[in-house]
Amino acid sequence: MYCPVCGEKLALFVHDQEGLVPYCKHCEEFRFPQYNTAVSMVVVNRDKNRILLAKHKGQDDFILFAGYVKKGETAEKTVTREFREETRLNVVKYKYMSSRYHEPHNVLMLNFLVVAENGEIVLDTSELDEAVWFDFDGAEKAIRKNSDAEAFLKSAIAELKNNKG
Repeated sequence: MYCPVCGEKLALFVHDQEGLVPYCKHCEEFRFPQYNTAVSMVVVNRDKNRILLAKHKGQDDFILFAGYVKKGETAEKTVTREFREETRLNVVKYKYMSSRYHEPHNVLMLNFLVVAENGEIVLDTSELDEAVWFDFDGAEKAIRKNSDAEAFLKSAIAELKNNKG
């Protein structure tokens, strides 16, 4: 790890309130780790009985819709922008669910349960190969196994089933 300001190699030092934190001896500053932020979306239809999953370009597994939060943008704005860019459909409403750190891409994933408007899906084929509506069981079978997407999906399905009655 290197200092984002001067490029000096960082060393771990004890910070009074935070424990071990990377420290730049040159700048004499603690440098907390930086990472990207993205949204992940469990997209349901208006009846809340179908889930829309996507296959990204060249991928075999279905995953959730997702996108990076742009500088100066809120997570909520990212949800509506990303989903519209990828499907040409609007978001009717959304609810924040939970977050997970996704180490392979050094990103904090903020998961939302999203209700999509009815309409024809027009995929952004530069990013996606396919999008399919599944019932809950089908979505659980189709989603990439042992992934953050699977964890978010299972949590959303539990929430949707609990709120049916």
